Amino acid sequence: MASKNILMLISEWGYWGEELVGPVEACDKAGYNITFMTPTGQRPTPLSVSCAPGYIDPPLGRSVTSEEMGKKTVALDKSGRLDKPKNLAEWVPQRPYPSSPTYLRDMEAYYKRTDAIIDNELGQYDAFVIVGGSGALIDLANNSRVHQLILGFVKLNKPIACECYGVACLAFARDFREKKSLIWGKHVTGHPIDYDYVDGTGFEGPHALDGSNKGFGDGYINFGPPFYPLEYIMRDAVGPSGEFIGNVGHETSVLVDYPFITSRSTASSLKCGEILIKVLEEGMTRYGW
Repeated sequence: MASKNILMLISEWGYWGEELVGPVEACDKAGYNITFMTPTGQRPTPLSVSCAPGYIDPPLGRSVTSEEMGKKTVALDKSGRLDKPKNLAEWVPQRPYPSSPTYLRDMEAYYKRTDAIIDNELGQYDAFVIVGGSGALIDLANNSRVHQLILGFVKLNKPIACECYGVACLAFARDFREKKSLIWGKHVTGHPIDYDYVDGTGFEGPHALDGSNKGFGDGYINFGPPFYPLEYIMRDAVGPSGEFIGNVGHETSVLVDYPFITSRSTASSLKCGEILIKVLEEGMTRYGW
């Protein structure tokens, strides 16, 4: 296997441990280089419940974190690998605000910079991975910088793997002028409404509560239910010729409709990493539908 470079984006409001460990282990085993990135360069924090094997997932009525995976999440958190992530906000500019009096000039500068990133910088990466967990609802899903990177990887015809709530980034990523979702007509999976919490959708990290990042598990916020039912958004985003496939009742759900690799939730994380390697090494373009 030739060494490849993977860009891995993680929320600063709490990621689910296994949803980072899964693709990281697969990429490490394949001998790939990983560049970790967060929205503002803050160190990401694993959600405490994703490190606790005794935590019972309300919709499933069982623990979704094994003893082994809990230990792996803690070990990765303490390894130092996540200490200095790439800063997305410093790299990709914010899309100009339409009501700005200098909007047209701002857009010219914006496209000049983002085109340069796509043409001269994204080429060093072979794939883009967006890690899941509830934090993705806050700082990834509606982040125009994330959307621009997705557009760039699509333009370069390179794979984009999204897990759990991170899949929402695909629904909202679209050309600013055409405003049509990139996944229109595609087959995708993601966190189905059957798996959504009624209470307990939590957030942790450097921005939670007092803005400090004192340590593992500090600053927990319980929002209750998720902000929106991801399944409904995905069903609308793929349109009548696409399909959202939740595979509810099946242990895992990972789909490939190239260049997109989508993964349902925690239990599918290891499979997502495995499929990412097959896409990169074997040229897989379709899987799971």
